[in-house]
Amino acid sequence: MNQDFNRQDSEQTSQQSTPPPRRNYTWIYLAIIALLLGTNIYLFMSRNKEVDKNEQLTVQYTTSDSTRQAVEQDYSAALVRLDELVSKNSQLDSLLSQSNSDVSQLRQEIDAIMRDKNASQADLKRARGLITQLNGKVKTYEERIAELEGENVRLENVNQIVSEERDKTVQQNIGLQQKVRLGAVLHASNIRMTPIDLRRGGRKQKETEKAKRVDVLRIQFDIDENRIAEDGKKDLFLRITGPNGSVLSNAAYGSGVTSTSDGQTLNYTLAKPIDLKQGEPVQNITLDWKQDSDYQKGSYTIEIFNEGYKIGNGTVTLK
Repeated sequence: MNQDFNRQDSEQTSQQSTPPPRRNYTWIYLAIIALLLGTNIYLFMSRNKEVDKNEQLTVQYTTSDSTRQAVEQDYSAALVRLDELVSKNSQLDSLLSQSNSDVSQLRQEIDAIMRDKNASQADLKRARGLITQLNGKVKTYEERIAELEGENVRLENVNQIVSEERDKTVQQNIGLQQKVRLGAVLHASNIRMTPIDLRRGGRKQKETEKAKRVDVLRIQFDIDENRIAEDGKKDLFLRITGPNGSVLSNAAYGSGVTSTSDGQTLNYTLAKPIDLKQGEPVQNITLDWKQDSDYQKGSYTIEIFNEGYKIGNGTVTLK
Protein backbone atom coordinates (compact mmCIF):
# COMPACT_ATOMS: atom_id res chain seq x y z
CA MET A 1 0.00 0.00 0.00
CA ASN A 2 2.78 2.38 0.72
CA GLN A 3 4.23 1.56 -2.62
CA ASP A 4 1.01 2.54 -4.34
CA PHE A 5 0.88 5.82 -2.46
CA ASN A 6 4.47 6.57 -3.26
CA ARG A 7 3.85 5.76 -6.87
CA GLN A 8 0.87 8.14 -7.06
CA ASP A 9 2.76 10.81 -5.27
CA SER A 10 5.67 10.34 -7.62
CA GLU A 11 3.31 10.62 -10.60
CA GLN A 12 1.72 13.78 -9.22
CA THR A 13 5.09 15.27 -8.61
CA SER A 14 6.17 14.34 -12.08
CA GLN A 15 3.05 15.89 -13.51
CA GLN A 16 3.57 19.14 -11.57
CA SER A 17 7.18 19.49 -12.56
CA THR A 18 6.47 19.05 -16.37
CA PRO A 19 5.17 22.34 -17.91
CA PRO A 20 2.15 22.20 -20.24
CA PRO A 21 2.79 22.66 -24.02
CA ARG A 22 2.67 26.43 -25.31
CA ARG A 23 0.02 27.53 -27.92
CA ASN A 24 1.14 29.39 -31.16
CA TYR A 25 -0.77 32.78 -31.75
CA THR A 26 1.37 34.09 -34.62
CA TRP A 27 -1.14 33.26 -37.34
CA ILE A 28 -3.85 35.08 -35.40
CA TYR A 29 -1.71 38.22 -35.26
CA LEU A 30 -0.90 37.93 -38.90
CA ALA A 31 -4.58 37.58 -39.77
CA ILE A 32 -5.49 40.61 -37.69
CA ILE A 33 -2.69 42.65 -39.26
CA ALA A 34 -3.77 41.54 -42.73
CA LEU A 35 -7.36 42.46 -41.92
CA LEU A 36 -6.36 45.88 -40.65
CA LEU A 37 -4.09 46.43 -43.62
CA GLY A 38 -6.86 45.48 -46.01
CA THR A 39 -9.30 47.73 -44.21
CA ASN A 40 -6.88 50.63 -44.39
CA ILE A 41 -6.25 49.99 -48.05
CA TYR A 42 -10.00 49.88 -48.71
CA LEU A 43 -10.58 53.06 -46.75
CA PHE A 44 -7.69 54.74 -48.50
CA MET A 45 -8.95 53.70 -51.91
CA SER A 46 -12.48 54.76 -51.04
CA ARG A 47 -11.24 58.10 -49.79
CA ASN A 48 -9.24 58.63 -52.98
CA LYS A 49 -12.30 57.79 -55.05
CA GLU A 50 -14.36 60.32 -53.07
CA VAL A 51 -11.65 62.94 -53.46
CA ASP A 52 -11.48 62.26 -57.20
CA LYS A 53 -15.25 62.38 -57.42
CA ASN A 54 -15.37 65.66 -55.48
CA GLU A 55 -12.64 67.08 -57.66
CA GLN A 56 -14.52 66.01 -60.78
CA LEU A 57 -17.72 67.56 -59.43
CA THR A 58 -15.82 70.72 -58.55
CA VAL A 59 -14.32 70.87 -62.05
CA GLN A 60 -17.72 70.20 -63.59
CA TYR A 61 -19.35 72.87 -61.42
CA THR A 62 -16.57 75.34 -62.17
CA THR A 63 -16.79 74.56 -65.88
CA SER A 64 -20.58 74.82 -65.83
CA ASP A 65 -20.44 78.09 -63.92
CA SER A 66 -17.82 79.50 -66.27
CA THR A 67 -19.86 78.39 -69.27
CA ARG A 68 -23.00 80.01 -67.82
CA GLN A 69 -21.14 83.27 -67.22
CA ALA A 70 -19.80 83.23 -70.77
CA VAL A 71 -23.27 82.56 -72.16
CA GLU A 72 -24.74 85.36 -70.02
CA GLN A 73 -22.05 87.77 -71.24
CA ASP A 74 -22.71 86.83 -74.88
CA TYR A 75 -26.45 87.26 -74.33
CA SER A 76 -26.00 90.64 -72.65
CA ALA A 77 -23.80 91.83 -75.52
CA ALA A 78 -26.45 90.72 -78.03
CA LEU A 79 -29.16 92.60 -76.10
CA VAL A 80 -27.01 95.75 -76.02
CA ARG A 81 -26.64 95.63 -79.80
CA LEU A 82 -30.37 95.06 -80.10
CA ASP A 83 -31.15 98.08 -77.87
CA GLU A 84 -28.84 100.27 -79.94
CA LEU A 85 -30.72 99.27 -83.07
CA VAL A 86 -34.06 100.05 -81.45
CA SER A 87 -32.81 103.48 -80.36
CA LYS A 88 -31.81 104.21 -83.97
CA ASN A 89 -35.05 103.07 -85.54
CA SER A 90 -38.39 103.48 -83.76
CA GLN A 91 -40.17 101.33 -86.36
CA LEU A 92 -37.83 98.46 -85.51
CA ASP A 93 -38.99 98.64 -81.88
CA SER A 94 -42.59 97.82 -82.81
CA LEU A 95 -41.40 95.07 -85.14
CA LEU A 96 -39.19 93.37 -82.55
CA SER A 97 -41.76 93.67 -79.76
CA GLN A 98 -44.25 91.50 -81.65
CA SER A 99 -44.64 88.17 -79.86
CA ASN A 100 -44.48 86.20 -83.11
CA SER A 101 -41.27 87.78 -84.35
CA ASP A 102 -38.16 85.63 -84.76
CA VAL A 103 -36.18 87.79 -82.35
CA SER A 104 -38.92 87.60 -79.71
CA GLN A 105 -39.05 83.79 -79.93
CA LEU A 106 -35.27 83.50 -79.68
CA ARG A 107 -35.22 85.71 -76.61
CA GLN A 108 -37.97 83.68 -74.94
CA GLU A 109 -36.04 80.42 -75.43
CA ILE A 110 -32.75 81.92 -74.23
CA ASP A 111 -34.42 83.52 -71.20
CA ALA A 112 -35.96 80.17 -70.23
CA ILE A 113 -32.55 78.49 -70.23
CA MET A 114 -30.84 81.31 -68.35
CA ARG A 115 -33.50 81.29 -65.63
CA ASP A 116 -32.86 77.57 -65.02
CA LYS A 117 -30.14 77.45 -62.32
CA ASN A 118 -29.66 73.71 -63.00
CA ALA A 119 -29.21 74.10 -66.73
CA SER A 120 -26.94 71.39 -68.11
CA GLN A 121 -23.99 71.80 -70.40
CA ALA A 122 -26.24 70.71 -73.26
CA ASP A 123 -28.76 73.40 -72.35
CA LEU A 124 -26.04 76.06 -72.20
CA LYS A 125 -24.67 74.85 -75.52
CA ARG A 126 -28.13 75.18 -77.02
CA ALA A 127 -28.42 78.68 -75.53
CA ARG A 128 -25.17 79.62 -77.22
CA GLY A 129 -26.52 78.40 -80.53
CA LEU A 130 -29.66 80.48 -80.03
CA ILE A 131 -27.53 83.54 -79.18
CA THR A 132 -25.59 82.98 -82.41
CA GLN A 133 -28.90 83.02 -84.29
CA LEU A 134 -29.92 86.19 -82.41
CA ASN A 135 -26.65 87.90 -83.35
CA GLY A 136 -27.29 86.89 -86.94
CA LYS A 137 -30.70 88.57 -86.83
CA VAL A 138 -29.16 91.66 -85.23
CA LYS A 139 -26.47 91.81 -87.91
CA THR A 140 -29.14 91.59 -90.61
CA TYR A 141 -31.02 94.50 -89.03
CA GLU A 142 -27.78 96.48 -88.65
CA GLU A 143 -26.97 96.03 -92.33
CA ARG A 144 -30.50 97.03 -93.31
CA ILE A 145 -30.42 100.13 -91.11
CA ALA A 146 -27.01 101.04 -92.56
CA GLU A 147 -28.54 100.76 -96.03
CA LEU A 148 -31.47 102.92 -95.00
CA GLU A 149 -29.16 105.50 -93.42
CA GLY A 150 -27.11 105.58 -96.60
CA GLU A 151 -30.29 105.99 -98.61
CA ASN A 152 -31.42 108.76 -96.28
CA VAL A 153 -28.10 110.55 -96.73
CA ARG A 154 -28.46 110.24 -100.50
CA LEU A 155 -32.03 111.51 -100.34
CA GLU A 156 -30.96 114.38 -98.08
CA ASN A 157 -28.30 115.33 -100.60
CA VAL A 158 -30.84 115.12 -103.40
CA ASN A 159 -33.32 117.16 -101.35
CA GLN A 160 -30.64 119.71 -100.61
CA ILE A 161 -29.86 120.02 -104.32
CA VAL A 162 -33.57 120.26 -105.12
CA SER A 163 -34.03 122.84 -102.35
CA GLU A 164 -31.10 124.86 -103.63
CA GLU A 165 -32.49 124.70 -107.16
CA ARG A 166 -35.93 125.62 -105.85
CA ASP A 167 -34.53 128.55 -103.86
CA LYS A 168 -32.57 129.63 -106.89
CA THR A 169 -35.69 129.43 -109.01
CA VAL A 170 -37.68 131.30 -106.37
CA GLN A 171 -35.04 134.00 -106.23
CA GLN A 172 -35.03 134.18 -110.00
CA ASN A 173 -38.81 134.43 -110.00
CA ILE A 174 -38.69 137.08 -107.30
CA GLY A 175 -36.08 138.94 -109.30
CA LEU A 176 -38.18 138.55 -112.42
CA GLN A 177 -41.29 139.72 -110.57
CA GLN A 178 -39.38 142.69 -109.24
CA LYS A 179 -38.20 143.47 -112.74
CA VAL A 180 -41.73 143.09 -114.04
CA ARG A 181 -43.02 145.25 -111.21
CA LEU A 182 -40.34 147.83 -111.81
CA GLY A 183 -41.05 147.61 -115.49
CA ALA A 184 -44.73 148.21 -114.76
CA VAL A 185 -43.92 151.37 -112.80
CA LEU A 186 -44.94 154.41 -114.81
CA HIS A 187 -42.58 157.19 -115.84
CA ALA A 188 -43.47 160.88 -115.78
CA SER A 189 -41.97 163.33 -118.23
CA ASN A 190 -42.40 166.92 -119.42
CA ILE A 191 -43.09 168.00 -115.82
CA ARG A 192 -44.07 171.65 -115.43
CA MET A 193 -45.10 173.61 -112.37
CA THR A 194 -46.63 177.00 -113.19
CA PRO A 195 -47.56 179.72 -110.64
CA ILE A 196 -50.93 181.25 -111.56
CA ASP A 197 -52.41 184.61 -110.63
CA LEU A 198 -56.20 184.40 -110.69
CA ARG A 199 -58.09 187.58 -111.55
CA ARG A 200 -61.74 188.53 -111.97
CA GLY A 201 -62.89 185.69 -109.76
CA GLY A 202 -60.77 183.20 -111.60
CA ARG A 203 -62.05 184.05 -115.02
CA LYS A 204 -58.69 185.44 -115.98
CA GLN A 205 -55.43 183.60 -115.32
CA LYS A 206 -51.95 184.95 -115.63
CA GLU A 207 -48.60 183.33 -115.03
CA THR A 208 -46.45 185.06 -112.43
CA GLU A 209 -43.14 184.58 -110.64
CA LYS A 210 -44.00 186.82 -107.70
CA ALA A 211 -44.81 184.84 -104.60
CA LYS A 212 -47.28 187.42 -103.26
CA ARG A 213 -49.38 187.22 -106.42
CA VAL A 214 -49.57 183.39 -106.69
CA ASP A 215 -53.00 181.91 -106.09
CA VAL A 216 -52.51 178.46 -107.58
CA LEU A 217 -49.59 176.20 -108.41
CA ARG A 218 -50.53 174.33 -111.56
CA ILE A 219 -48.69 171.01 -112.13
CA GLN A 220 -48.69 169.45 -115.57
CA PHE A 221 -46.89 166.33 -116.82
CA ASP A 222 -47.12 163.37 -119.19
CA ILE A 223 -46.99 159.62 -118.48
CA ASP A 224 -44.89 157.80 -121.04
CA GLU A 225 -46.16 154.70 -122.78
CA ASN A 226 -45.59 151.44 -120.89
CA ARG A 227 -45.76 148.05 -122.60
CA ILE A 228 -45.66 146.06 -119.32
CA ALA A 229 -48.19 147.83 -117.15
CA GLU A 230 -51.69 146.44 -117.61
CA ASP A 231 -54.71 148.47 -118.56
CA GLY A 232 -56.66 150.13 -115.76
CA LYS A 233 -56.60 152.91 -113.23
CA LYS A 234 -53.21 153.86 -111.82
CA ASP A 235 -52.74 155.99 -108.71
CA LEU A 236 -50.27 158.84 -108.82
CA PHE A 237 -49.16 160.73 -105.71
CA LEU A 238 -47.68 164.25 -105.90
CA ARG A 239 -45.65 165.84 -103.15
CA ILE A 240 -44.85 169.55 -103.17
CA THR A 241 -42.08 170.72 -100.85
CA GLY A 242 -41.84 174.42 -99.97
CA PRO A 243 -38.73 176.57 -99.56
CA ASN A 244 -38.56 175.72 -95.83
CA GLY A 245 -38.43 171.96 -96.58
CA SER A 246 -41.98 171.26 -95.40
CA VAL A 247 -44.45 169.30 -97.49
CA LEU A 248 -47.44 171.37 -98.52
CA SER A 249 -50.40 169.56 -97.04
CA ASN A 250 -54.10 170.11 -96.38
CA ALA A 251 -56.45 167.18 -95.91
CA ALA A 252 -59.38 169.30 -97.11
CA TYR A 253 -57.66 169.67 -100.48
CA GLY A 254 -56.78 165.96 -100.79
CA SER A 255 -53.51 165.58 -98.91
CA GLY A 256 -52.76 162.26 -97.19
CA VAL A 257 -50.22 159.54 -96.41
CA THR A 258 -49.03 156.55 -98.41
CA SER A 259 -45.84 154.42 -98.36
CA THR A 260 -42.76 153.99 -100.52
CA SER A 261 -41.57 150.72 -102.06
CA ASP A 262 -39.31 150.08 -99.06
CA GLY A 263 -42.14 150.58 -96.56
CA GLN A 264 -41.32 154.14 -95.52
CA THR A 265 -44.11 156.62 -94.79
CA LEU A 266 -44.74 159.11 -97.57
CA ASN A 267 -46.72 162.30 -96.98
CA TYR A 268 -48.23 163.53 -100.24
CA THR A 269 -49.85 166.79 -101.27
CA LEU A 270 -52.21 165.58 -104.02
CA ALA A 271 -53.35 162.24 -105.42
CA LYS A 272 -54.41 161.70 -109.02
CA PRO A 273 -55.88 158.48 -110.50
CA ILE A 274 -55.45 158.11 -114.26
CA ASP A 275 -56.75 155.68 -116.88
CA LEU A 276 -53.90 153.83 -118.54
CA LYS A 277 -53.88 151.74 -121.68
CA GLN A 278 -50.95 149.42 -122.22
CA GLY A 279 -48.47 150.84 -124.68
CA GLU A 280 -50.13 154.27 -124.87
CA PRO A 281 -48.95 157.52 -123.21
CA VAL A 282 -51.15 159.79 -121.11
CA GLN A 283 -50.51 163.45 -121.85
CA ASN A 284 -51.22 166.78 -120.24
CA ILE A 285 -52.24 165.53 -116.80
CA THR A 286 -53.09 168.69 -114.85
CA LEU A 287 -53.56 169.34 -111.12
CA ASP A 288 -53.94 172.63 -109.28
CA TRP A 289 -52.72 173.23 -105.76
CA LYS A 290 -54.29 176.13 -103.88
CA GLN A 291 -53.48 176.86 -100.30
CA ASP A 292 -55.06 179.18 -97.76
CA SER A 293 -51.82 180.84 -96.68
CA ASP A 294 -49.55 182.99 -98.84
CA TYR A 295 -46.76 181.40 -100.81
CA GLN A 296 -43.22 182.10 -99.69
CA LYS A 297 -40.36 183.18 -101.82
CA GLY A 298 -37.98 180.41 -102.85
CA SER A 299 -37.89 177.12 -104.67
CA TYR A 300 -40.79 174.65 -104.72
CA THR A 301 -40.11 171.04 -105.65
CA ILE A 302 -42.65 168.64 -107.11
CA GLU A 303 -42.16 164.85 -106.85
CA ILE A 304 -44.43 162.30 -108.51
CA PHE A 305 -44.76 158.69 -107.16
CA ASN A 306 -46.28 155.50 -108.53
CA GLU A 307 -46.23 152.07 -106.84
CA GLY A 308 -44.04 153.58 -104.11
CA TYR A 309 -41.36 154.70 -106.57
CA LYS A 310 -40.52 158.27 -107.56
CA ILE A 311 -41.19 158.53 -111.28
CA GLY A 312 -40.35 162.20 -111.89
CA ASN A 313 -39.70 165.58 -110.33
CA GLY A 314 -39.56 169.30 -111.20
CA THR A 315 -38.86 172.71 -109.63
CA VAL A 316 -40.22 176.25 -109.78
CA THR A 317 -38.86 179.34 -108.09
CA LEU A 318 -40.94 182.22 -106.76
CA LYS A 319 -39.50 185.67 -106.21
